[in-house]
Amino acid sequence: MMRLLPLFPLNLVAFPGEKLNLHIFEPRYRELVRDCFTEGLTFGIPPYLDNAVQELGTEMRLLSIEKTHTGGEMDIKTEAIGVFRVRQFYRQAPGKLYAAGQVDAIVQDEVADPALRRLIAEQVRQLYEALGLRKLLLQLEPDFKIFDVAHHIGLSTEQEYQLLSTTAEQERQDMVHEHLARLLPAVLEAERLKERVRLNGHFKNLQPPTF
Repeated sequence: MMRLLPLFPLNLVAFPGEKLNLHIFEPRYRELVRDCFTEGLTFGIPPYLDNAVQELGTEMRLLSIEKTHTGGEMDIKTEAIGVFRVRQFYRQAPGKLYAAGQVDAIVQDEVADPALRRLIAEQVRQLYEALGLRKLLLQLEPDFKIFDVAHHIGLSTEQEYQLLSTTAEQERQDMVHEHLARLLPAVLEAERLKERVRLNGHFKNLQPPTF
């Protein structure tokens, strides 16, 4: 069922379940935040890519206004709660400064392939260890969803949007598995190259071959 949703286009992709901190400074979006706070509204972030507001976006819930600055700017905490499709975009909501859209929700199939999840977890482990990001491994839950790691595996914004456009977890798993299969060899080779560069110039204790 379609409904009117305030929109805050940004040059980023937010994934369901993500916590996002934003600094709000434009008057139209300060108005949006005030309306969300006083009326209990949610708002949407459709990515702004290729000089255009995209059709898909992520619905956000305002969690708190952490700080209001003297100039009126705000620091807010939000949480992403779902994906929607914009059916009709309005540069201004009726009587408001901010944009809005007629949207409908996109239902997600959250069933994952356990074997593929284990394989992706191993790929992510190799990537993080190669990049010296072991702290991120501590945040990787055994039953993680693809959206939980999507910002931390080297995807471009356009690739993240492609991931957002999928409606099934297994399809997202396939996309990420293929991406990491392409990325990992290059990352591991770069690490080997760095190690060789570090070793060059050092005294080496080498065993001569027997011939």
